[in-house]
Amino acid sequence: MKLRLLPVAITLVVSSAVLFGGWFMYQAVAMEDPFLESIAAVPGVESPELELGREAAVVRFTLSPDANLREAVQDIAAAAESSLGGRAVAMQPVGQPSRALDDWWAGALFDVAQAMETRQYSLIPERLNALASQSPSDIQVVTEMDDVNVYITISNGENRKYVVLPRTPAMMGVWPNE
Repeated sequence: MKLRLLPVAITLVVSSAVLFGGWFMYQAVAMEDPFLESIAAVPGVESPELELGREAAVVRFTLSPDANLREAVQDIAAAAESSLGGRAVAMQPVGQPSRALDDWWAGALFDVAQAMETRQYSLIPERLNALASQSPSDIQVVTEMDDVNVYITISNGENRKYVVLPRTPAMMGVWPNE
């Protein structure tokens, strides 16, 4: 029995195109599009983008100036549970940071990191508001917290920086005796 190479190659190419095309179509039509529509319906969320991987998804979005970061993240997480089939979702709110905001955050980061590491979350708004009042530029800070994250919104005029910090610290490694 002798197989001809051209029909086998054509069959392989066509079947691969159908299989992978169907998979990509399913990803776009059944998962990405409905999820992006549900994110766009969240109050204050503008221009959402989704990067879908096998086990995780990354959602980037901007917020309107009057939007609440905590509520937006919670609404997007709820939409992800129902749309993305159990994938882990990393949310990256995109602001309009300025050099002044970045420099101010770099100076405040030590106090925030210390409060997070010692799990003294009530120190975060206290220290950030004290640092904001000492700042020469008109920096305003809004801090909120839920069961999962600490949300920090830093602004001065039109510029905004959003920070979402997980309340559960990442483990550095595994002890051999555990």
